[in-house]
Amino acid sequence: MAFHWALLCYALITLVVTVSFLCGQWPIFQGTPISSFHRFLTFGAYQYFLKFVGAVLGDKGITSILSVEYYCCDRPNPILQIIYLAIIGSTYCIIVKTTFQYIPGYYLSGVHRYMSLLAVAIGILLFLLTSFSDPGTVTVDNISQYLSVYPYDNIIYTKKECSTCKLPKPARSKHCSICNRCVARFDHHCGWMNNCIGERNTRYFLAFLLWHFLLCMYATIAVGLVIAGRLKELRIVYILTVYYGVENSFRSLAPHIVRWLLGSYNTQILLMVFTAIVSLLLAGFFAYHAKLCLTNTTTNETFKWQDYVSLQKKLIEARASSAALKASTDGVSSERKPPENKCKSFFKRSPLENTEAVEKNNVYDKGLFHNLYEVIFPVRVRASHLHTKSKSS
Repeated sequence: MAFHWALLCYALITLVVTVSFLCGQWPIFQGTPISSFHRFLTFGAYQYFLKFVGAVLGDKGITSILSVEYYCCDRPNPILQIIYLAIIGSTYCIIVKTTFQYIPGYYLSGVHRYMSLLAVAIGILLFLLTSFSDPGTVTVDNISQYLSVYPYDNIIYTKKECSTCKLPKPARSKHCSICNRCVARFDHHCGWMNNCIGERNTRYFLAFLLWHFLLCMYATIAVGLVIAGRLKELRIVYILTVYYGVENSFRSLAPHIVRWLLGSYNTQILLMVFTAIVSLLLAGFFAYHAKLCLTNTTTNETFKWQDYVSLQKKLIEARASSAALKASTDGVSSERKPPENKCKSFFKRSPLENTEAVEKNNVYDKGLFHNLYEVIFPVRVRASHLHTKSKSS
């Protein structure tokens, strides 16, 4: 029974920590314990750790920790890539060691031994493609091509020069301080890939997220079918009902079957919990980035639009406040008017409520199919294809 509670605690702690760390900053979690725990994990815990190091080792210890932080967070490094390979490799090895002995089984044929290996190999291939492909680095040779792709909207993108690269900045590009290069249609810098996600490798990144979601779902379902097959092969229900006199109903059998599963296949159940949680997180990330691609928006532009809309709202509210203040002072200085009906004044809208809404005008959104076409066939690929076609003709 103690193991059962330990398994439940493991599942809950894994879920809470993972969701808090990766999704705690989402608007839906604002003002909740998830948001507070996210701040603690991403900022508070580290600050307490620095204070502890400072108290024990002094300034030299803090300097050493900050240099490690700089290398891990502000410079290109393969740490998360190694962690990814360790996670996928160790998970697959554990599945092979604990589950392959039951394949083929009642529900799964022997082909799944090879299908699982192929699925993992494709996942690693997509990881390598995303990690080592050019995200769309802006150089002297291709600057003219990138400048002609997207117009400046003069809202979040204006004509200017990159102060580091000393090159004109194409619309939708951004200089990555970690990689120290300008990237066309910049989305974000992904630590797991040790690479920027930009115009040329967004398609690989989306394929990576989708495939790993399907891979985790496949692992969860396959391990579940293996356990279900063992339940059938060992005739557990028959033994419980005939030899132990348990009533043949779900309500009566469920506690006994769960107890048997947790005692005999606890490793497989832990794997199922882990892969199920990861698959849900990957589904969320894929849905978010798919929505961005279908609306021809990037993560970088999402933050830019948030800043722009927030600034415009503040300016509009400031103008409305100024107009309301001016109207009130004019009313005091003018001739005394008859008092307004109290009921009317109660329901009268505040001048701040009459401020117009700030609209997001995305000039790069050309429709769902065109947006998807841009992601699958980046501008460099389209340009090289047209160049080859013109030469052959």
